[in-house]
Amino acid sequence: MTLMRTHTDPFDVLFKNFFNNDSFFAPALETKITHPVDIYETKDGLHFEIACTGLTKEDVNINIEGNVLRVTYEKEGENDDDATNPVYTFIHKGVARRSFNLGYKISSRFDIQNADAQMNNGLLKISIPFAEQSKPKALAIK
Repeated sequence: MTLMRTHTDPFDVLFKNFFNNDSFFAPALETKITHPVDIYETKDGLHFEIACTGLTKEDVNINIEGNVLRVTYEKEGENDDDATNPVYTFIHKGVARRSFNLGYKISSRFDIQNADAQMNNGLLKISIPFAEQSKPKALAIK
């Protein structure tokens, strides 16, 4: 006679799901660290706030390619191993200084050609106003 276990321990499910791609839990090796970005819409248009800690406005490139907004930063010496640097040895490395390449497809509701960008205290702010044809209009009754 075989005894079937009908109750599943929550820890067993969590551990099983840790390695299972079809679960709610993302496996640790496939977790992608994204660059910190806030995107929101106001009455004035679409706004991006992108963390650029330790960067200047000259370090960051913003390009408009059709209806795609692309923000990039290429770190020099990205492949250099910090552990082999004879000048210093990290005790703790918590600030991520890595290249990024962010691309966003912008809706035709927004006038991407009139976008504005400002950098202040390591925060890049990009504002894209609404296109004229998508702004609300009052219709006169005849």
